[in-house]
Amino acid sequence: MTTIPVSLGSRSYDVVIEAGVLPRAGEWLAPLSRGRTMAIVTDSNVLPHLETVQTSLSAAGVESEAIVLTPGEATKSWAQLEALTDKLLDLGIERGDHVIALGGGVIGDLVGFACAILKRGCNFVQIPTTLLAQVDSSVGGKTAINSRAGKNLIGAFHQPALVLIDPDVLDTLPLRQVRAGYAEVVKYGLIDDPAFFDWCEANAAALLAGDPAARAYAIAHSVAAKARIVAEDERETTGKRALLNLGHTFGHALEAEAAFSDRLLHGEGVAAGMALAFHYSATHDLAPRADAERVAAHLRAIGLPDGVGAAGITASADVLVDHMLHDKKMDAGTLPFLLARGIGRTFLDKSVDLADVRAFLAA
Repeated sequence: MTTIPVSLGSRSYDVVIEAGVLPRAGEWLAPLSRGRTMAIVTDSNVLPHLETVQTSLSAAGVESEAIVLTPGEATKSWAQLEALTDKLLDLGIERGDHVIALGGGVIGDLVGFACAILKRGCNFVQIPTTLLAQVDSSVGGKTAINSRAGKNLIGAFHQPALVLIDPDVLDTLPLRQVRAGYAEVVKYGLIDDPAFFDWCEANAAALLAGDPAARAYAIAHSVAAKARIVAEDERETTGKRALLNLGHTFGHALEAEAAFSDRLLHGEGVAAGMALAFHYSATHDLAPRADAERVAAHLRAIGLPDGVGAAGITASADVLVDHMLHDKKMDAGTLPFLLARGIGRTFLDKSVDLADVRAFLAA
């Protein structure tokens, strides 16, 4: 078992990573139950894991009620938020209770936001069941839903009380989903850890094939990296946490063009976005072209898109830049971009001209 603390003063919590922890989840959750029925929010793709958690809770003497939602990015909506909060209120959730978010990033984001606003804030626990959620979205307290204008534009910072990660649940995950999650793993190497990028190049194939040691190391290393950054800059006020958005500005524009559907998974959009960020950096003589090519080659080698066309997007540069205008990071009419001076040397640039981005995408 690996326990990684997220140090945020009174809002600190642990991320527990252990193969086989899901069948023993009741041991961790019972102390948080206060002798009350615990609500579990999940989606229909996760029903076998729901049964495992409920059986474990029952063995620990805790009753539970499940709320099963429709899987997919469309669930992060106003309508689903309203329906979920109504159901939680019907269950009599109190501010001191802990709601369990069991699922991928969609469930974690939606449940976290519901708990942030329910009775002005109640507790929740993250039990992520996808690689992307395990290494990224379950840690750090960013919660949100989507709107017509774009992705994650309605949300709040609301930290979980506990994160339980069981790498074994990835055995049931489709390979495409594992690949998409891997994009958020390799991101940590590209941000500020070139040695970890070297490790990714050498071990990505084993990780995707389900090698337990590679999987466990990638998850623990990624969580530790994110925990460190979040502890330094919880609400993205100093710019440090903004580094975690590498690939997301380009990627969210691609996702928006795909209508936030399964045509392009979030991790696939991030992968294409990271390749574009490095390519843009190289074309402006900020990063070595060899580094940009190395990043793109690695993504291609493991089956992730390395650009707009590879992501299946045919929209014009004008359309993609228009999507960027709705990015939540817009500040005084400018959009900060995460660029690179090389692998492991990402930086925030607030002076990028969107006309120049348009020209780059049109080239």
